Amino acid sequence: MSDDAVRNRYQTLVRELAEHDRRYYVEMAPTVSDAQYDLLYRELRDIEAAHLDWITADSPTQRVAPAPISSFPKVVRAVPMLSLDNAYSEGELAAFYDRVVKGLHGETIEGDDPTFVVEPKIDGIGIELQYERGRFVLGATRGDGRVGEDITANLRTLRSLPLSLREPVTIAVRGEVFMQKEDFAAINRERALAGEELWKNARNFTGGSLKLLDPRECAKRPLRVILYELVGGESHRPLHSASLAWMRELGLPTSSMVSLVSGWQALAGAVAAWADRKASLPYEADGLVAKIDSFAHRRLLGFTAKFPRWAIAYKFPALRSQTRLVGVEINIGRTGAVTPVAMLDPVELSGTTVKRASLFNWDEVARLDVRIGDQVIVEKAGEIIPQVVEVLTALRTGAETPVAVPDRCPSCGSELLRREGEVALRCANRACPDQRWKALQFFAHRGAMNIDGLGEVLAQELVRKGLVEDAADIFDLTVDRLIPADDAAPRVERMAKKSAENLVAGITRAKQTATFSRLLIGLGIPHVGAVAARAIAARFGSFESFCAASADERRAAITAIDGVGPVIAEAVALYVENPDNARLLARLRERGVSPVEPVARPARDGPLSGKRVCVTGKLSRPRSDIQKDIEAAGGQFVTAVGKTTDILVAGADVGKSKLDAARKLGTTVVDEDGLAKLLQPGG
Repeated sequence: MSDDAVRNRYQTLVRELAEHDRRYYVEMAPTVSDAQYDLLYRELRDIEAAHLDWITADSPTQRVAPAPISSFPKVVRAVPMLSLDNAYSEGELAAFYDRVVKGLHGETIEGDDPTFVVEPKIDGIGIELQYERGRFVLGATRGDGRVGEDITANLRTLRSLPLSLREPVTIAVRGEVFMQKEDFAAINRERALAGEELWKNARNFTGGSLKLLDPRECAKRPLRVILYELVGGESHRPLHSASLAWMRELGLPTSSMVSLVSGWQALAGAVAAWADRKASLPYEADGLVAKIDSFAHRRLLGFTAKFPRWAIAYKFPALRSQTRLVGVEINIGRTGAVTPVAMLDPVELSGTTVKRASLFNWDEVARLDVRIGDQVIVEKAGEIIPQVVEVLTALRTGAETPVAVPDRCPSCGSELLRREGEVALRCANRACPDQRWKALQFFAHRGAMNIDGLGEVLAQELVRKGLVEDAADIFDLTVDRLIPADDAAPRVERMAKKSAENLVAGITRAKQTATFSRLLIGLGIPHVGAVAARAIAARFGSFESFCAASADERRAAITAIDGVGPVIAEAVALYVENPDNARLLARLRERGVSPVEPVARPARDGPLSGKRVCVTGKLSRPRSDIQKDIEAAGGQFVTAVGKTTDILVAGADVGKSKLDAARKLGTTVVDEDGLAKLLQPGG
């Protein structure tokens, strides 16, 4: 056989084996036996052994990397993977539907019924895949939505994931990696026979498998993938359902249980129909996802600070368990809220062992008539947070006196208060030790400033010894302060010199590497979560610019951010205007804590790519139009002049302070005509 004939045979085998993998792992309808598949695979491997230079990246033999990797690099997305808002009842689903109708048609209910795509919500691990010219090149975890981890090598081992598409297209798609119920059960049966501890649930096992450093070990795990979203789908098809159909044509695995419904009755009926069907699913699912089908309608509905307004996750009713209440613990949060926590005899619930559960608030304790020793029903809200939902009073054998509502803070002894319009009791003492250490722990946690080693126990100890009163004091800590030579000075118990050195190094590293959005999260401003923090940080660019802005400038800038709005703007304003908080911000800056927000890679390259541009003064057209032009040219629009600002666009009647700041910092200053020139290619 000639080389050309052998090469053609090789290319045919690559395509055939990929198709057989798809039919077996995606459609679960194989068309060849295992023995026939093995013969084809061996033939392919023999050809590759004789022609090493022919091997392509999408060959089935190349799924598993030959050696472990050292780490998982970070992947920053231009389009974040957002969470979905949840509905736990038909009433909450109806409220979502009404919001959609109002968003599409205004106050009137006239107009076409909105159309939804409905499919099971797989309880797996979220991923994003990138294909370039039809070849799989990158796979990443969801992470915090914006930044994930590169797990390409492990994802290549999934035979349900095609390494090449049927068309040479460049796309990004999102979905879930999961394990089927029968595969997970088989793994646990083997572990039981070996006398090993069983895995609690398939999701945790899947997540651990994807984070194995050796892809060869990951390849041994029976993982699968289903994809549910084409990133930027509107640029390819007008409807989400059409984009799913195109994904299937490309050979990508999508759910076979997708339904298309229009109007409230059809949506409610589709959801109700799953009450008896969910148990028959081959994988674990905690609910359904309903998404608006039309991409044009999605753009019209937009986003909140946390969620898209055009989609919702309807959660299946939670599994429940019965156990005994052995006590009620009083928890003081970092904001002073005093909440009751049920202490329970351990009970298995949805794959985890539950010993503590939420009682929400003291009104709920009274409503349930909670008493120590009662038999109670516990469920997981949204499959995550255990909560007491019922007291079985008919089985009562415990105390006769209901659990008392506290009137004093158990941490500091201050009188507890209830603000007008609030249910929660609060300790108003800002010096309360529990509030201080929890605020400190929150500031240092991984999602905020990410200070290695500063966890719950150490935060309590630092506050108890008077070494730290607020977050700014963290940056004054030294090895000598943590373990002083003078035995009379406060000393952190059970801390050796090496531990102290590691902590101080972690604090220094956090000061040098933390982003402005992480600092905003760590401050714990009401209503400012990760999504809002990133949006605010992107608008101001740096902590310095944020602090330098006037109260009115800050409020107006935050209000104008799409998906953030006046409620969050007012919360930020009240936080900054509080004298104690203002002192904290000033003390952080005095200690060199002045992070900036990295410029996200622009959606497109352009003449202003990577540039931060501030606009000020009276302009000839709306500022929002100028902002769109800047961003379309690859620039980032910021609202204040700081060290990282590249260009200041100055209109008429510009304030002297911004011009002085720009000149001092060496920022380029242009007028509107100058900006127009910069917006031109090569400008």
